[in-house]
Amino acid sequence: MCERVVYYNPKVTAAAVVEREGKVLMVRRAMEPGQGLWSLPGGYVDRGETVEAAAEREVLEETGLTVKVTGIVGVFSISGDPVILIIYDSQIMAGDMKPGHEVLEMDFFHTDGLPPLAFKRDGQILEAWSLERDGQI
Repeated sequence: MCERVVYYNPKVTAAAVVEREGKVLMVRRAMEPGQGLWSLPGGYVDRGETVEAAAEREVLEETGLTVKVTGIVGVFSISGDPVILIIYDSQIMAGDMKPGHEVLEMDFFHTDGLPPLAFKRDGQILEAWSLERDGQI
């Protein structure tokens, strides 16, 4: 009989779609996974932190921009992957773009002209986001 139960809990991450003039903000990662490739700004949710606050904090830490979450894009998970990704729409409130220590550079891109992505699902998420924004879903 087993007397010890071990839980392998998933990790919750939060990211934000930051749009400006029809383009979305992407960051080029300075660290693994995906070092040198591009992703949405985001990261792990800290204990005791709301997911929305985590998305706003991660954008600020990675880009220098203060954003406000304005809605949810969706919740994404992949079978066998321990990461649950929650994506929010957000609006820039203040700040000057300045890469944080986890970011090599950042820029705004059209969703049909994204740079090489660190995570395949970022492209899928932005494709769905773009279609919904344009009223095609």
